[in-house]
Amino acid sequence: MKKILLIAALAAAAASMPAYAHGPTDDHSAKHGGIVAAGKEADYELVAKPEAIQLYVNDHGKPLDVSKASAKLTLLSGKEKQEVELKPAAGMLEAKGAFKVGPGTKAVAVVTNAGKTLGTARFTLK
Repeated sequence: MKKILLIAALAAAAASMPAYAHGPTDDHSAKHGGIVAAGKEADYELVAKPEAIQLYVNDHGKPLDVSKASAKLTLLSGKEKQEVELKPAAGMLEAKGAFKVGPGTKAVAVVTNAGKTLGTARFTLK
C-alpha cells in the first residue's frame, strides 16, 4: 500500500512540473500575448483574434526562419470546425479573415518547413 501511495505521489509531482522540450534553461513564455505549446523540434505561440491568427515558431528561445514554412490550423469550437492555412508574414505564420476563436476553442496546428513536417501543436484558447 505504501508503494502505491509513493508511486502516486511521484506521478503527481512529475505531472505538476513544467514540460521542457529542449532543456530547463529554455524560455517557454509567451512573447506576443498568445498561448505557448512546446514541441520536440520547436516551441509554438498562437495569437488568435477574430480577424487574424498568428503562429510564432521558436527554437531554443530564438525565432525560427519561417520564410519557407506553412501551417494548417484546425479550429474546433463546439460542433463547428474551421480549417485555416497560415502563410509566412514578417517572421511568423499568419492568416487574416473571420475566425471563431472564443474561450474553449481548440486549435491544432500542423507546421511544415521547407516541405518537411516540423511538428504539431495543440492549444485551448482562454
